[in-house]
Amino acid sequence: MYLLPAIDLKEGHCVRLKQGDMAQSTVFNDSPANQAKAFTKEGAEWIHVVDLDGAFAGKPVNTAAVEEILKATNVKIELGGGIRSLDTIGLWLGKGVSRVILGTVALRNPELVKTACREFPNKIAVGIDAKDGFVAVEGWAETSAIKDVDLARQFESAGVSAIIYTNVARDGVLQGPDLASTLKLAKTVSIPVIVSGGVSSLDDIKTCRAVGVFEGVIAGRAIYEGRFTISEAISVLKGE
Repeated sequence: MYLLPAIDLKEGHCVRLKQGDMAQSTVFNDSPANQAKAFTKEGAEWIHVVDLDGAFAGKPVNTAAVEEILKATNVKIELGGGIRSLDTIGLWLGKGVSRVILGTVALRNPELVKTACREFPNKIAVGIDAKDGFVAVEGWAETSAIKDVDLARQFESAGVSAIIYTNVARDGVLQGPDLASTLKLAKTVSIPVIVSGGVSSLDDIKTCRAVGVFEGVIAGRAIYEGRFTISEAISVLKGE
């Protein structure tokens, strides 16, 4: 397993939200690039970046901030938020993003995801964000009638490199990840699954590793609030 510290972008700043509510945001760093540098210095090999404004707008918004992150570090960057077309996917991969996360478009246009997987092998992840087991889209502002596991099944043989699963109710509130739902999803498909939302302590990291089926784990607020360090989490995930 590997750790993905998170950088969520809102109006050019590095923030964390509570349960996806843009009105409940806390700014942790005015310079996303400096935050990326700090994560890299602490040993991060991946950084999870989300353009929150882009997720609501349906197109990239915090472009400058993402470009600054890419210039500031040479670690792997996965990027989501407002990426809804093949052209945008190609643009970001061309700029140095290692993996693009498709969320809303995975529900609205699953064929685009499958096409993207063919055109950009091993570069496409699907973000499945759920409220009570149903897929949430448009920056989590809208809940669909599609169950999370049903959406995941659509991409079983498409070549998706990972599914990033988030229970929206757990995100940003430090109550522990929803491992039951995440495990159910991981057992439903053969696609690697990444745990996201709610990680609050090293014990949560240890539990994620102990389950033994996950590809990685994303952590945000817990790192920013100093509940554990990136190096500590990486050591746990490596079994040290």
